[in-house]
Amino acid sequence: MLRLSKLTDYAVVVLTRLARDGATPSGPVQTALSLAADTGIAEPTVAKVLKILAQAGLVEGVRGPRGGYRLARPLAAVPLSEIIVAIDGPIALTACVDGGMGGCEAEAICPVRGRWDPVNDAIRRALSGITLADLTLPSPCRRPAAPAAPIHALAE
Repeated sequence: MLRLSKLTDYAVVVLTRLARDGATPSGPVQTALSLAADTGIAEPTVAKVLKILAQAGLVEGVRGPRGGYRLARPLAAVPLSEIIVAIDGPIALTACVDGGMGGCEAEAICPVRGRWDPVNDAIRRALSGITLADLTLPSPCRRPAAPAAPIHALAE
């Protein structure tokens, strides 16, 4: 089963919450503590996610007594693939994708070695074509009166 890590899921939740609260580029900021309270994710986990996202240039930290974090760019300019790479590393279905070495005992004689590259490229393109803005749009399948479950609740 192909599955994102919980930390990547939490990163998406935190980023969308930042946008919902208006913490857009050059806008107000949110603290890790307030984001934890608003999302139900433990504060140390939120702080860890924010630190990783800041290193990847997806959020920016603001220092000082009114400091916190805000988005580095609008949600529509943040592809899902960037978040996955920031948290989990390169998107690769197998150890030998893109010429990677050392993850398989049968690598030297593998009949499908190198054949996963087009599959992996298709997945990367698909994830690059979906932005955080796409994930925050209301789903036509849901009834407006029923609140949507947070993404992190679905992963557990």
